[in-house]
Amino acid sequence: MPDLAPPTEGQDIVADYASLGLTLGRHPVALLRRRLKQHGMVTAAELHLRRQGSMVRAAGLVTCRQRPDTASGVIFVTLEDETGYINVVLWRNLVERQRREVLEARLLEVKGVIERDGEVVHLVARHLVDHSALLGALSAPSRDFH
Repeated sequence: MPDLAPPTEGQDIVADYASLGLTLGRHPVALLRRRLKQHGMVTAAELHLRRQGSMVRAAGLVTCRQRPDTASGVIFVTLEDETGYINVVLWRNLVERQRREVLEARLLEVKGVIERDGEVVHLVARHLVDHSALLGALSAPSRDFH
């Protein structure tokens, strides 16, 4: 028998996503949380506790991009981290300025302002950063413009 080291948690997660499209282990963003927190990024759960008008930074896997015909160029993005979902609103001018990040990022950082409507919380984006390189070989495709 070859003497092989067991796979790391990250390698297990990458293999799970490659074969199943999900993992029963920890969420991939959980492995990056310390780094994200050091850069001032909050979790989805923390974001939902912030007040209306608060400026925050958050990051997550892009799970969905939508551009409804009635939205006048606005794109809605759903991010996912180990604590939940973040609803992101991208106004047309930001989409035009940061088109690559909007369309290509798999792990997206959003700096923006909290908007609340009852229990519904949106993060209205002011600036985007593509952190997809941190995911390495992880394949986590989003559902886009369906």
